[in-house]
Amino acid sequence: MSNPSTRIATVTPVDEATAAPRVAAIFDDLKRTKQIDFVPNFWRVLATNPDQLELIWTRLKTLMHPEATGRTSPLDVVTREIIALAVSATNGCRYCVNSHTAAVRKQGLNVEALGEVLAIVALFNSTNALADGYQIEPDVLPPL
Repeated sequence: MSNPSTRIATVTPVDEATAAPRVAAIFDDLKRTKQIDFVPNFWRVLATNPDQLELIWTRLKTLMHPEATGRTSPLDVVTREIIALAVSATNGCRYCVNSHTAAVRKQGLNVEALGEVLAIVALFNSTNALADGYQIEPDVLPPL
């Protein structure tokens, strides 16, 4: 029986060195695209279901690394990562908060700016809860 304190997930992650060819190809693409030298735990766990791995990697690569797919995003990389961080914090995903905090810091966002991002996330989590709790009818609408 494995030691619970050393578990990475509820399943055994795929070892990068012994990955099946299809998974190994996705791992290689992931490392090349993200410019990293290892496969993060999230992807190793998703690799236990190669279809899921491929679907999520394709979606993430298309939206978060559009240049790797020949697409130009109307959002810059820092904005995309800030959105990912904000949603991750709101959803309470510790893994994703750490991953996207690392990404925005790698892109040059300093600690003070990071604090402001999280303060805005907290502000809108509370104002959203208030608006929803009071069931306030929207009266400021976007243009059609």
